[in-house]
Amino acid sequence: MKRRTLLQAATAVALPVQRTHAESGFPSKTLRYIVPVAVGGGSDLVGRTVTERWGRVLKQVFVVENIGGGGGVLACQAVTRAPADGYTLMQGYVATHGTSPATRILPYDAVKDFTPVGMIGGTPNVLVVNSSLSVKTLKEFLDYIRKNPGRLSYGSAGQGSLTHLTMELFKQQVGSFMIHIPYRGIAPAFSDLIGGQTQAMFPGLAAAMPHIRSGRVRPLAITGQSRHPLLKDVPTLDESGFKGFDAQQWYGVVGPAGLPVDVVKTLSDTLMATLQAADMADKLSIEAIEPRPMSPEAFGKFIKADIARWTQLVKDRNIQLEG
Repeated sequence: MKRRTLLQAATAVALPVQRTHAESGFPSKTLRYIVPVAVGGGSDLVGRTVTERWGRVLKQVFVVENIGGGGGVLACQAVTRAPADGYTLMQGYVATHGTSPATRILPYDAVKDFTPVGMIGGTPNVLVVNSSLSVKTLKEFLDYIRKNPGRLSYGSAGQGSLTHLTMELFKQQVGSFMIHIPYRGIAPAFSDLIGGQTQAMFPGLAAAMPHIRSGRVRPLAITGQSRHPLLKDVPTLDESGFKGFDAQQWYGVVGPAGLPVDVVKTLSDTLMATLQAADMADKLSIEAIEPRPMSPEAFGKFIKADIARWTQLVKDRNIQLEG
């Protein structure tokens, strides 16, 4: 009898310890969603669009917090310091978990310090030229570069940005030279492209579309494995002979390292359900983003691969960053 009583007591003590987050009703309170840019703009719109609908699926409210500065460094540090309970998440994107880790020494490890939850989606980059340039196709542009070595310049949103590295990848595969002019953001880079101070650029599609529609820049090719619905007549680089060429402005969700497995599953399953909703593709199309649901495991592998390929490019091109 004593032995049976002791076993029952031990079981009674053990059961509460073994209770999972799912059993305790996660999430049971408001969630914090950090967007690593200032209010306004594409990244902020993506975060607010997704969390507004994601919150409905989770039956909880997301509070979006914008932490700009340092190219996402401040936001990433805030997340790494947060409790690993699933109530603080961040919209990781190609800068925080792709190009910056490949080009800079950061106060965080983009892989070890975070738990991947899932991909949201991505938008391709598009090769555009000043509309006054006498080229209409990618082939004509390549011929023009080769006939005018060192006379063309291209702009970017900054040293080490995706717009910079994508063009460097293009130059590497073409084997030609163009002068890089880095700017403090994509807006001034477009101003000089339109004004003729630079001749080409590789911006994200969302940023490029207003200028393409106005006719001030001309699209020649787009990244990705298939043509984009917004530019059905513009070929991909892959179909144009640049096999495997890809670069995209992507967005995903990460949390602090060590999130419980059951919490990650709840977040991942509900994020996927949110992205697969009938109207989500239309909502994200405002920023030319195509939903790309991805499991935490697949997203984690994607992040590692993205960092690895940009790191290799920086090494191969001997890209030296300022500051």
